[in-house]
Amino acid sequence: MKFGIVVFPGSNCDHDCHYALKNVLGQDVVYLWHKSLDLESCDCIILPGGFSYGDYLRAGAIAAKSNIMSSVKKFANSGGLVMGICNGFQILQECGLLPGTLIKNDNLKFVCKNIHLRIENSSSPFSSSCKEKEILRMPIAHACGSFYINHRDVKDLEDNGQVLLRYSSESGNVTNSTNPNGSVSSIAGVVNKEGNICGMMPHPERCCEKSFCGEDGRKIFDSIIKGSR
Repeated sequence: MKFGIVVFPGSNCDHDCHYALKNVLGQDVVYLWHKSLDLESCDCIILPGGFSYGDYLRAGAIAAKSNIMSSVKKFANSGGLVMGICNGFQILQECGLLPGTLIKNDNLKFVCKNIHLRIENSSSPFSSSCKEKEILRMPIAHACGSFYINHRDVKDLEDNGQVLLRYSSESGNVTNSTNPNGSVSSIAGVVNKEGNICGMMPHPERCCEKSFCGEDGRKIFDSIIKGSR
């Protein structure tokens, strides 16, 4: 499978994604420069974490207007797989490919730690290697990671199977104390209605090896790869 990792000015997780996919998972991976329009026949596009354009205006707002995003939108709207991680999630929302928005953490501080997540939809191309309600452990690192959407629309997300991940305890309980940023309904990741576009605040690329933060993130990438076979 061929992955394309978009590189924006300020991206800082592009190399992490490249290493995890190429060196750990043995996939074909290329970098895609933000000024290009060519997606180089990739099967899955990844928008990595970081601080694209220094987070000026709003996190992801300027990156959403980059040249390459016109190609990414066409690719996504035709059914291509697209995943946004952290800042990449913010970019996908800014360009209208995913619902909701990501605002400042409720404590107004940058949060960087390992957290637990509960799989809410195991039939997604991004979670099919997981079990329903399985608990994963991944790192987060963000200041604007609080998922916000009108409370009336949360039910629509749930009814459509668009909630992919929720912050939880190690045992799977979802409470205010397990929500690290104040996200509505503890939502940590969502997909679009069609299921081919995913955004998540946790960093699966940072936990793909036993020797470094564990292997739970690998399940996300394994799901994508398995679906292409």
